[in-house]
Amino acid sequence: MKKQISILLIDDHPVVRTGYRRLLESTPDMCVVAEADSGEKGYQLYVEHQPDVTILDLNMPGIGGLETIRRIKAYNPAAGILVFSMLNNIMMAQRSFEAGARGFISKQSGIGEMIHAVQQVNSGKKYIESELAALQSVNAVNAVNAVDTDTSKSAIDRLTKREFQIFKLIAEGNSNAQIAKKLTISHKTVGVHHANLMRKLQLQNSAQLVRAALDYEVIINTLA
Repeated sequence: MKKQISILLIDDHPVVRTGYRRLLESTPDMCVVAEADSGEKGYQLYVEHQPDVTILDLNMPGIGGLETIRRIKAYNPAAGILVFSMLNNIMMAQRSFEAGARGFISKQSGIGEMIHAVQQVNSGKKYIESELAALQSVNAVNAVNAVDTDTSKSAIDRLTKREFQIFKLIAEGNSNAQIAKKLTISHKTVGVHHANLMRKLQLQNSAQLVRAALDYEVIINTLA
């Protein structure tokens, strides 16, 4: 008998998790073994259950999706991680792959694509949503797991991983002191990264930073 693919779902919306659990378990060879509503809890459940595939959102409270990916990959470099996100753009796909994800699809994907993505990730292959891939050149899609060094790349792509992480945390309303505590780095180091990202993005104040985060879809406008 064919072994079922064990799946861990990490998303802070219960309705979303319920919907995807029903979808996934309607496929005979898939079984959701655990669910989590935060990255911290998701990491704990990953260690406990060792699922074949972890499906997670990027935009969650706490440590967030990208840091969750990094922690899981640090624990198990072979972990199969599929990102499903509201942020359907190549920049976020690239960030996800750089963190260690093996697949990226949006929450607007069809049922068939979700199932196919899980199967591909479980088999050790990389997968990117077909609609998103179709918008990119062949070279761009093949390079999603590489750091772009082209001088013509957008300003946000010039941010380091740490600068991007701090960019998102600031846009979510965290102070430098709170960020320092969350990332276990000094307040001075946060300040340096903060200044660097403001310079790279050519921003003058916090209002512009939040606006940029919304424009780049680093955070979602929940009032829209």
